[in-house]
Amino acid sequence: MLRSRLLLILILAGCSSWQRVGHGSEPSPEETLTSLFDMPTVYRGMGRLAAGPPLPFVGTMAFAAGPGDSVKAILGLSIENRALSFQKEGSTFLARYRVEMFLESPDAPPIRFARDEEVRVAEFSETMRNDESVLFQQLYHLKAGAYHVTVSVRDLITSRQAQSDADFVAPDFSAESFSAPILAYQVTGRRTRDQDLAVVLSPRGTVSYGGDTLLALVEGYNYSSPTAVPFELINDRDVVITRDTLRFSGRHEVDPQVVRIIPDSQPLGELRLVVGTGAAKRQTSALVSFSGAWILTNYTDMVDLLRWFGHDDMVKALKKAPEAERPRLWVEFYRETDPVPATPENEALEQYFGRMAIANQRFNNEEVPGWRTDRGMVFITLGEPEEIYNGSSTAQGRIIRWTYTQLRLEVVFEDVASVSRFRLTGDSRSAYEQVLTRVRRGES
Repeated sequence: MLRSRLLLILILAGCSSWQRVGHGSEPSPEETLTSLFDMPTVYRGMGRLAAGPPLPFVGTMAFAAGPGDSVKAILGLSIENRALSFQKEGSTFLARYRVEMFLESPDAPPIRFARDEEVRVAEFSETMRNDESVLFQQLYHLKAGAYHVTVSVRDLITSRQAQSDADFVAPDFSAESFSAPILAYQVTGRRTRDQDLAVVLSPRGTVSYGGDTLLALVEGYNYSSPTAVPFELINDRDVVITRDTLRFSGRHEVDPQVVRIIPDSQPLGELRLVVGTGAAKRQTSALVSFSGAWILTNYTDMVDLLRWFGHDDMVKALKKAPEAERPRLWVEFYRETDPVPATPENEALEQYFGRMAIANQRFNNEEVPGWRTDRGMVFITLGEPEEIYNGSSTAQGRIIRWTYTQLRLEVVFEDVASVSRFRLTGDSRSAYEQVLTRVRRGES
């Protein structure tokens, strides 16, 4: 059964209760997992700006009423630390990047803008973060109308660059209108149109299943009396998951309300947050995933991906769990495998999926996906080897040797049939399994 728990917070106002409605057909457990390794396509399908390698980023535009008939527009970008190049500077690590923006409209002069930014972290491990670790925002004051937005991000150390473009509409916020839901990490309500829009956007709009919450700000404008506006949460199969009402008081020029979505159970996948009906309807897409950093929205596929993660008894319990028990077991699994409970992320899972994505790209010349090759398995579970000898194109034989100096391990992958399928030799597999057992027990 598809369920979600939502809490409505009315900033400086009262509260409202939510009502659950009926459900329709469930997503097929056999859905493919290609989205895990093709994030730009998924986010572009949700109306976002999104670029892949060599410098991946995700972006969005949020719109709210400004003074008079103007529109406040915020461009928000999400960049992972690991996408940038860091240099040691004193006791810290520093990355520099530039964002160039170009807004075109048939009804207004073009807008060009560029901004340089720095990212400074204390530990080298932070340079490899694969979550939404760098957030960039730029405010514009626009005329209502259609805009074609082009954004490029350039690493100022390596000159690597990526670009994306998308179409957006800055609405006409006339009297007794409302904004589309603005997805955010932090929100401070305002009462007048000339006040700053104080939000920290969530450009991806992705929330972890069983983990964080997602805030959605909806502003009502210039209502002359108390007004109720319908609000619905709809899954990717057009089934209404939750339905309730936003109530604008009519006492202020701007009446802000915040919906807090707590994804402690189904539904997974893309969600549409829809305000209003008919021609006045406005909506925003969000995503509920097993990970905030990776697009994992199918339970069966997620469990299959955990084959190299360890914690075998818990993974088996997840695999055998009846549907009604899955949310509870996933939350328990997430918490019990989290090496740093003080942080919202499960660093072990984030590292695991990060290595999996790298393996899928790096070992893509075999007959199975890269993460399912023997090299993928070893890389995902043990990380980068200190030394690599590649004899795959020599006359002496097709072998690849990895050496993990600190783990006192050397493994050999051999292409016996010369078909570019490198398999661990028998002795290497035995040695690898012994070391992996030692590592998982926390032994040096």
